[in-house]
Amino acid sequence: MSTKKGRLSIVLLAFCGLLVTLASASTSPPVMLKPLKTDKPPVIDGLLDDPVWAEAPSVTSFKTFIPDFGRDLSEATLAYYAYDSENLYFAFQCYDREPDKIKATLSKRDDIRTDDFICINLDSFNDQQSLYAFYVNPLGIQMDSRYANNKEDFSVDVVWYSAGKLHERGYAVELRIPLKSIRYSSGQRIEMGIFFERSIGRRTEHGSYPALDPAKGFAFLTEMAPMEFFGLKKHTLLELIPAFTYSQGYAQNEGRLAREKAARDLSLTGKYGITPSLILDATYNPDFSQVEADAGQVDVNLRYDLFFPEKRPFFLEGSENFNLAGTTEQDFLLETVHTRNIVDPKGGTKLSGKVARSDSIAVIFAADESPVSFGSLEPTGKYAYFSIVRYKHALSQDSSLGLILTDREHEGRFNRVVGPDGQIRLGQSSMLSFHALGSFTRALTGAPRQDGHAFGFDYLYDTRDWNIQLGAQDLSPDFETDAGFLIRNGLTRVRALIAPKFHPRSNVVLQLTPALFTSQLRDKYSDLWETANTLSLGALMIRTTRASLAYSYATEIFLGQKFNTGGWSAQVISQITKQFYVRVTYRDSKAIRYSESPFQGYGKRALATLGYQPSENFNWTLNLTYSDLFRDSTGEKIYDYTIIWNRLIYQVNKYLFFRAIVEYNTYRKQLLTDLLASFLYIPGTVIQLGYGSLYDKIRWKDGAYVDADRFLETRRGIFFKASYLWRL
Repeated sequence: MSTKKGRLSIVLLAFCGLLVTLASASTSPPVMLKPLKTDKPPVIDGLLDDPVWAEAPSVTSFKTFIPDFGRDLSEATLAYYAYDSENLYFAFQCYDREPDKIKATLSKRDDIRTDDFICINLDSFNDQQSLYAFYVNPLGIQMDSRYANNKEDFSVDVVWYSAGKLHERGYAVELRIPLKSIRYSSGQRIEMGIFFERSIGRRTEHGSYPALDPAKGFAFLTEMAPMEFFGLKKHTLLELIPAFTYSQGYAQNEGRLAREKAARDLSLTGKYGITPSLILDATYNPDFSQVEADAGQVDVNLRYDLFFPEKRPFFLEGSENFNLAGTTEQDFLLETVHTRNIVDPKGGTKLSGKVARSDSIAVIFAADESPVSFGSLEPTGKYAYFSIVRYKHALSQDSSLGLILTDREHEGRFNRVVGPDGQIRLGQSSMLSFHALGSFTRALTGAPRQDGHAFGFDYLYDTRDWNIQLGAQDLSPDFETDAGFLIRNGLTRVRALIAPKFHPRSNVVLQLTPALFTSQLRDKYSDLWETANTLSLGALMIRTTRASLAYSYATEIFLGQKFNTGGWSAQVISQITKQFYVRVTYRDSKAIRYSESPFQGYGKRALATLGYQPSENFNWTLNLTYSDLFRDSTGEKIYDYTIIWNRLIYQVNKYLFFRAIVEYNTYRKQLLTDLLASFLYIPGTVIQLGYGSLYDKIRWKDGAYVDADRFLETRRGIFFKASYLWRL
């Protein structure tokens, strides 16, 4: 890094240290919760008839934070807590005066967002830096996540146990969280932070204990109740997941399906707990057949690559540590660590967790067996080596300072990114976050090195009545990140969002949020300015209904030219009835034809989703995605693109489901079918059998494939997978 950049980083760190010293929060000490320690653990069956629940303490008096703060939750709720030396136990008694209207689905894991649910939010270190979230619906179906740096990641899968039962007065839920499944401090006495939550979908209510302070907004980590434990067993965590996968493919060859060579793979993934808070992971020939097929997206007329989230288990332990401060979803540097860039690792190791009370690390080393060459979509067959190091130091409340280093080496090319980031709580309602990164890239052996930088700042003020966000970014033209996800470089940008919140006295409209967003950007390649200015109105209503209407005036610079990209958009999301869910998004705007000879266009984009749940076991989803583009000067249609996606799931019980997906792409004239039977006992222990086919509107004629009116099966695949989680 240059001397100038190094000095800037030092100044930033010193400035943030000063802010931490000056920042203060005048809050009264929270009440310490003392769970019951038991030697007679409850049976996790959703029936609260175990003796432990008659003795365990409980909390009640849940207060809402959605649609407004501080109201009594409309239905009585009790949350119980207990533990033994190896497990944490929780139970909820959720009363409901209209039990027939409780929304509950017997679904696969992590598919309960439209249901009623309870949630245990657990800050296992009680350091206000991150939390586990354990969601359970009234039938005991699980969903979990990790939350850090104001971002919630639902891709993680923790091993824990739950059960739920509907009854004539509502429903009850029980949870068991093994200590081996979470990271926590060592010692005879241990503190964790807890935040109990309940959601009642038809009333659009979220309530909690402890109650959230409306002056602090949604700063969950700073408002949790402490809970103390004694005599937790110090254990040695050892996990092994051996897996076997078999796949057989078929492909078109001169008008007929020809069998390809079958693939048989053995893999092994291991986890070792050096301490309860520091975990070593290792993998050889890792099994990624757990990755579900990415849903179809419109893939024409793109300026940027499509973003697909990480789903592979090996990379998910400690993934929240890599969240970069000073960014939002609207920024151009989405991630400095996007592990899907490690396409096909032959092997890898990872170390993540706490090395001291206030210090955490996350380190990844991996060898990618099928890397993508720079500027090419074809794998080269030579390894690319990834080294990623992340360090964070916790400060008071949810403030922290960190350092990130990523390095990718491949065929004489290297790309390294390094720099500090941090977030500083300025007051109970406001947060400042930043990053200051340098990149160092050499395209080929002997080529000159290209250095770049990425600076970002974000200020957030959030209360019951206001949401204000201010931000700035500066990315040099030579900034690159092979390990991250960068949408665009060579720009300076400032942005602001001002959104007052109104809470009308209405039984239908629960919250109104007008918002003004503005962004001004200088394109460094052309020295031209582009702008984005949006005025919107959002409404939160009953039945978890959200509606918004927005108009924007916007321009965009592409290949040194300025184009109009403004227009209007609308969105409605609603659980209309207990059985029907709908989501509709529509945008009509000016647009750019991204090509070597770009031109001004206009077009529409639409997404419609209909969910139908005729019973607890069946779930049907229909998605319609549409996009088109017309030349502005002549009205000539350039393309229209439609994807129709159907999914039907029959859930036999909480472990076993059968799924069928049919997807038709009108632009590419392709039909995709995907059948899956899956038994998932716990994450890591799974048996899957799948079958899929791809059809194209072509036929074999005179030694070549030509367009046709009927579908021809061009690909077919069968796969089987079995894995088992062995835990010591």
